[in-house]
Amino acid sequence: MNHGASSWGTEVDAALRAQLGSLLDEGWEIWDRFDCEVRQQNWHPFVAADYERVLEALLALRAPRLRFLEWGSATGVITIMADLLGFEAYGIELDPALVDTARGLAERHGSGARFAAGSFLPAGYEWRPSNGDDRRGTIGDGTSAYPGLGHPLEDFDLVYGYPWSGEQPMMLDLIRCYGSREARLLLNGSEGVRIYRNGRLES
Repeated sequence: MNHGASSWGTEVDAALRAQLGSLLDEGWEIWDRFDCEVRQQNWHPFVAADYERVLEALLALRAPRLRFLEWGSATGVITIMADLLGFEAYGIELDPALVDTARGLAERHGSGARFAAGSFLPAGYEWRPSNGDDRRGTIGDGTSAYPGLGHPLEDFDLVYGYPWSGEQPMMLDLIRCYGSREARLLLNGSEGVRIYRNGRLES
């Protein structure tokens, strides 16, 4: 079963449609196993996004030579989707076991997506919200993953994140402080994928 293929299938050729459909099918299978074997036993921050909705957003933003980054790439499905669509795609994930899963998934689907284990916060970044709350604003701590990627945050044209409650302001601040002025930030939430540029909502 190709989840949601009818909503985006006309925008890609048959070969890519089949490749993406196979990736999404396996991505949901991995999520189902992870939810059963890990999340139902112990709390874990990984929650699968609506892959089809993110795919539609990426299709609308495709252009030559764009570099894509996913914050919290988990099993790698979205980063791999971006790679298959022609982006130079990278993912950052705090859980090393999930990074291994993502690399295996990429290999099985013929993707060159690259992944690094660590935090998506650049070294030295401090979140200072106006309400005075000095918490980091994200779940989990780790060494910044950007050196492992070989690119600082400012090198990316599109950055995607699936924020937990309270993380969105921090993500907007992070891209403002360290991202390119032309970069688009895609944030996935209850209202779908919202796209920001220079701190302003585009769509």
